[in-house]
Amino acid sequence: MEVKNEKTILIVEDEDAIRLTLRDYLRRKGYEVLVASDGVGAIKLLLDYSVDIILTDYRMDILGGDYWIKFLRKYCPEKEVIITSGFLRPDFDIPYEVVYKPFDYSELELKVRTILSGKAEDAGT
Repeated sequence: MEVKNEKTILIVEDEDAIRLTLRDYLRRKGYEVLVASDGVGAIKLLLDYSVDIILTDYRMDILGGDYWIKFLRKYCPEKEVIITSGFLRPDFDIPYEVVYKPFDYSELELKVRTILSGKAEDAGT
């Protein structure tokens, strides 16, 4: 039986196969999942929905890379973020946890669960 976590994850990933299979995996784990294929689509979703954590690719053709990281730091400082990348070589330090591709979906979901449970504990204190 599926247990609802009542937490919303935003996946920002330009590779269709990764975005859609990760979406389906996390939904089976009970999360609400939103998806965007680039930073612009993600901004639209962030304006329309309450998001608990953002799982985002680093390198995307439309609003990705350093500018996407700068946007998240400036305009979403309260959001939890995990960066995924196969080729991360930024010119500055990434202020978020980075998970390198290929990654194991169950290990990524464990990181998400750990971050969100820590956030829930912080809210309860």
